[in-house]
Amino acid sequence: MKALFLNGSLKPSPALSHTSGLLEEAAEWFTKLGVETEEIRLADYRILPGMEKDLGEGDEWPQLLEKVMEANILIMATPIWIGEKSSVATLAMERLYAASSDLNEHGQSIYYNKVGGAVVTGNEDGAKESAKSILYGLSHIGFTVPPNVDAYWVGEAGPGPSYLETDRDNTFTRQNTKIMCYNLVHFARMLQKHPIPAEGNTRN
Repeated sequence: MKALFLNGSLKPSPALSHTSGLLEEAAEWFTKLGVETEEIRLADYRILPGMEKDLGEGDEWPQLLEKVMEANILIMATPIWIGEKSSVATLAMERLYAASSDLNEHGQSIYYNKVGGAVVTGNEDGAKESAKSILYGLSHIGFTVPPNVDAYWVGEAGPGPSYLETDRDNTFTRQNTKIMCYNLVHFARMLQKHPIPAEGNTRN
């Protein structure tokens, strides 16, 4: 079983990413549960805007979509900018949406039987808004969204320390990260054994 993290930080590698810091904690829980993890920094790739799976020469989204299709669990992670998820995370969500009309062998969306969650960091308001947008978007295109699968950390309003500049010991964030990972793995394993039946939800 594999969990894929799409990190919507605006910073390309190897720049410090506070969002990556919280993903590291999620990865620890997934590892304990026997799940392989991979983090992709979206800013390291050329992802063209548009509503096609492959926008041709120079578009590196298709290779990322392949990784999404290989994963059982997808976590969209983002910093907060202007109270919302990042532009990079939005672009990735749009490109995921572009492939949602593709069907699996049963005539369901290709994202059926995959589960999704959200990780958000920032030192301003917007964590719930960002998670709400991500989780609705994933559910809308076919991912299963279990309960309590958003983990976030938000510092004081205005300029101030970001996540990796703290002691990373926020009880709420640590607890929610653990709950998120356990629930995602539980549902992913359940769907692996008992896929959503192709009854009333096919498009062919």
